[in-house]
Amino acid sequence: MKIVDLLTPPKGLKVIITGGAAGIGAVIARAFHEVDAQVYICDINAAAVDSMKREYPGMHGGVVDVGIKLHVERIMDEAIGLLGGVDVLVNNAGIAGPTGNIEALDADAWEQTVSTNLNSQYYFLSKAVPYLKQSQNNPHIIAMSSVAGRLGYPFRTPYASTKWAIVGLMKSLANELGPDNVRVNAILPGVVAGERMDRVIDARAKALDISFDTMREQYLEKISLRRMVTMEDVAAMALFLSSQAAMNVTGQAISVDGNVEYL
Repeated sequence: MKIVDLLTPPKGLKVIITGGAAGIGAVIARAFHEVDAQVYICDINAAAVDSMKREYPGMHGGVVDVGIKLHVERIMDEAIGLLGGVDVLVNNAGIAGPTGNIEALDADAWEQTVSTNLNSQYYFLSKAVPYLKQSQNNPHIIAMSSVAGRLGYPFRTPYASTKWAIVGLMKSLANELGPDNVRVNAILPGVVAGERMDRVIDARAKALDISFDTMREQYLEKISLRRMVTMEDVAAMALFLSSQAAMNVTGQAISVDGNVEYL
């Protein structure tokens, strides 16, 4: 087989993507669909799930609150039943969480961030891992972290805390599941262009009492390449990590960020 042929994931991969109906998750779902994977997306937004299923015939999907274990168990039973197993789990679901000084943060908002960003990863893993161990198709887990999972992030402590924890979870699982031939990696997106990043910039600008444009420029100045990355950049990395070319890549926290130097 030519090396170039190793770069595309094999056809028919059974892929489950959390938070897969919008943002980065939706772009990853489309990318896998384009390489003829069997894709199941789940998301809290029912209209967005229906829209993805209409736009991409053959794509499966369901509605779930990823922070509730019983909801995750139900949706995973449905996904695994429809796909007949799972080869790739993309644990992507997450929220930005609150912005502000630690002493002023709302406790409920903190707990929601931890539940959605971190606990959900455990809920999906606990259901998926037994099937991943049975997969003969280069089984792989992608844990979506963030550049905030390798750098400190003032005024965004709930978000950063969960993203650092995800890297620790990935590292530990790579060791744990390696003997079962299940690979585990984390993708750490940087400043990703789009509406969500605009909201984050706006919230932080207000917290620091500066303009949106000034805050945006400050973000770009922290990036070696002086530009934001795209959702397609992140999706391309997900495809690569699920290909035969990456069959010996595991336990890695891979930044797709243009080299963010500090936050």
